[in-house]
Amino acid sequence: MAKLAKSPWLLHYDASSCNGCDIEVLDCTTPRYDIERFGIINTGDPFQADILLITGGINNQCESVVRQLYSQMPDPKVVVAVGICACTGGVFKDCYNIKGGVDTVIPVDVYVPGCAARPQAIIDGVVKALEILEQKREAYSEKQEQKGRA
Repeated sequence: MAKLAKSPWLLHYDASSCNGCDIEVLDCTTPRYDIERFGIINTGDPFQADILLITGGINNQCESVVRQLYSQMPDPKVVVAVGICACTGGVFKDCYNIKGGVDTVIPVDVYVPGCAARPQAIIDGVVKALEILEQKREAYSEKQEQKGRA
């Protein structure tokens, strides 16, 4: 895992899940799994978040909310889809109101499959997201430097 310059802030959003994955995400914050050991700070403010962690499939009601949360997050940002519903639509994929996985609305960087996704898998996905975030930060910094020189 790359060493980050600042602690990444994570925003969790439940799109339309059965709450199985949400319980496992919550379990990641307990002393047993302790996701904070990686420097992760949980936030409810999209303006401060670096990582958007989404559970559940996308339906008509939550589509605009997901787009808004994503647009409010500062660049660079990373999206993690947790659970098979967030990845593909899951068992609800063929329902009339489910559009599919999170990638039908916003770009997804890391997929964490499972029903419900295990805490170990969620933490592994977040660690992968941290690596992607660091790569995006470096590319973003280079891009800003090039803009400054022009």
